[in-house]
Amino acid sequence: MSLVAAFLAFTGTAEAYHQIDAKFTFRKNIDPIVVPGQYVSHMHSFFGSDAVTANTTTSAEVQTGCNTNTNPNDLSVYWTPTLYAVVGDERIPIEPNSFKAYYNNIGDADITFPQDFKVVAGNALATSQADVDPKSTMSWWCEYGPEGGPKDEAAFPTQSCVKGRLQTILRFQDCINPDSHEAVYSSNQYGTSNWCPKGMKRIPQLRFSVRYDTSKALPNGWTGKAPLELASGSSYSFHGDFINGWLPEAAENLLAATDKREWQPVSGPLSRTASCSPTDPDPENGTDDWAKSVAFINSGSSASGSYGSEIVEIKTPEAGASITEEIKAPAPLSGPECYKSKLKARKSKRRHMRA
Repeated sequence: MSLVAAFLAFTGTAEAYHQIDAKFTFRKNIDPIVVPGQYVSHMHSFFGSDAVTANTTTSAEVQTGCNTNTNPNDLSVYWTPTLYAVVGDERIPIEPNSFKAYYNNIGDADITFPQDFKVVAGNALATSQADVDPKSTMSWWCEYGPEGGPKDEAAFPTQSCVKGRLQTILRFQDCINPDSHEAVYSSNQYGTSNWCPKGMKRIPQLRFSVRYDTSKALPNGWTGKAPLELASGSSYSFHGDFINGWLPEAAENLLAATDKREWQPVSGPLSRTASCSPTDPDPENGTDDWAKSVAFINSGSSASGSYGSEIVEIKTPEAGASITEEIKAPAPLSGPECYKSKLKARKSKRRHMRA
């Protein structure tokens, strides 16, 4: 545990937080974490630094972008599946009118976010509440008004929200292996002082808070089943991705945000954000059009459309053991099969880590 973290733990400020407001940068059918180098992803909406392409993997890359985050020292990239209004056969994108990234429970952290850390929270394959990890606390609700009666936490409201104000939240994993960057949710069931599996370190917990205004796309509102869908599918499939872009000095200073009621500044090398307009850095590839993205998926249009060979590392955190084996795909996969298989592989890997 760092000296700063130790001091914060001693003074009892486990609920300390820092907040980032990030602006929408662009929409595109890429996911550099799940399907790197390919254009077979469902549509995502990106926020923060605009320096992200299908091939982005490092903090250094995202730190070169036009930054829309309120803290100039946070050049992270945040993204979620695009929300659409369903009007007949048409899909109308609804981009958030507010995207906030909260860094919670800072006083519980052993370390800050390491460079090149990237993570996915939520289940893009979820079709029911049972598929949603309760530790993610993912839910949908109306910010200002009634939601139309009982519903699953992760289901859309059964009537339109007052002023169209729809909101969702998602919490991220807060235990990581400092070497492999594998991440899981903390739990007292691990029987460790930091609530992490043996060998893992606690980090601040990232939480997305996303607000939408559906009134323009759906001026007449709805009663009953919401005419909404995510690019990934049902409301239950909401998920979030994050590539750490905090400058190293500021990432360490993040651990000093001690006030749990008021926004706390986090200092770093940069005192102001450069004036710029975010753009897609790779406009010649992929698409921001829903119908075209579906065509990309169905045709398997990507650089290779296949797995080839992958090295999969299976962790057993409690025992501190790891097994590395080469998995050869029996045959190339393309289109949605390739994308879904990647997601299932990631989900299986997380289950191994929790075992």
